[in-house]
Amino acid sequence: MAAKKLRRARLSQELCERLSRHQITTCQDFLCLSLLELMKVTGQSYYDVQKLLCKVSRACAPKMQTAYEMKLRKSANPSSAFLSTTLHSLDKVLHGGVPCGSLTEITSPPGCGKTQFCVMVSVLATLPISMGGLDGAVIYIDTESAFSAERLIEIAGNRFPAYFDSDEKLSCMTRSIHLYRELTCGSVLKRIMSLEEEIISKKVKLIIIDSMASVVRKEFDTKLQGNLAERSNFLARGASVLKYLAEEFSIPV
Repeated sequence: MAAKKLRRARLSQELCERLSRHQITTCQDFLCLSLLELMKVTGQSYYDVQKLLCKVSRACAPKMQTAYEMKLRKSANPSSAFLSTTLHSLDKVLHGGVPCGSLTEITSPPGCGKTQFCVMVSVLATLPISMGGLDGAVIYIDTESAFSAERLIEIAGNRFPAYFDSDEKLSCMTRSIHLYRELTCGSVLKRIMSLEEEIISKKVKLIIIDSMASVVRKEFDTKLQGNLAERSNFLARGASVLKYLAEEFSIPV
């Protein structure tokens, strides 16, 4: 939760803007600074900075909950815990579909249809809740330039012809899917670290990265000394942010 934006830690807008000028935008950025550094960038006293540290720490710390409370929340609305793939056998294996609030990794040899599956799930997330969808927007990060808008429309029309029965509905669906082409590890990490406010403003209900493996393979030759550690660090940082987003907003990633 350290990736949470400082604006959501209930700091004043003026203070957030001041910190932003020093590239301090997340709770992690703030908490990694010493008291003296914080006094310098905030212009506040030692006592006030200590109060700010407590406030930011509480904002990004996970709230305590009992196992019973977790069980009650999931049993109250079991359908909201998964995004159905509409493929009965796959939903059965996944115990309901793609889980909300956690990360799901899809792996297979090349050419098995991973991108087609991601495109199909994107369509499903935009559907009304009454049809098993999430009635929200999708953030699709494409690292291989493999996403096809034409294929998206084709899948939507073929899978749900009764619902997507007009160009207007198809157009509305495509406007709900926000595509970003990020072709390097650095740009992928920068993008996912900036998603928090976009999830809130655009009512995002699904995040897809297609694919993490692609940019990692291109940039890290594990035979070279040091590359394995850098690769592990990149994957750990990316997974940490994505896990936070999934849990904080109860969405599938």
